[in-house]
Amino acid sequence: MTIAGKFQYKQVIAVRTDLEMSRGKIAVQVAHGALSASENARVSQQEIWRAWYREGQKKVAVKVSSEEELLELRRQAINHRLPHALIRDAGMTELPPGTITVLGIGPARAEIMDKVTGDLKLL
Repeated sequence: MTIAGKFQYKQVIAVRTDLEMSRGKIAVQVAHGALSASENARVSQQEIWRAWYREGQKKVAVKVSSEEELLELRRQAINHRLPHALIRDAGMTELPPGTITVLGIGPARAEIMDKVTGDLKLL
């Protein structure tokens, strides 16, 4: 649970800003990333997932400026053994099919997440 009001666990969703998606499109892509990464964590790291869920499911949306930056972030998530989900758009509205839009990372312990995502700016 929280210590002095501070969350011990969090999830981060990184959004590509170079795609110039509409606000609605961003909202849907973030939802896909959050849900998919959460489900991966629920299956692979149940105790951490449960603790995050009980604590209030903290989520933070951050921005990256390119697909390359998002893929580098994914490599870092893999290196830190963090659950994650890379989201590719279906191509039914604004983007071509298969466009990589967001990366959901976690939930995981906040201090580990900060090593990977702590330098990114909020969306």
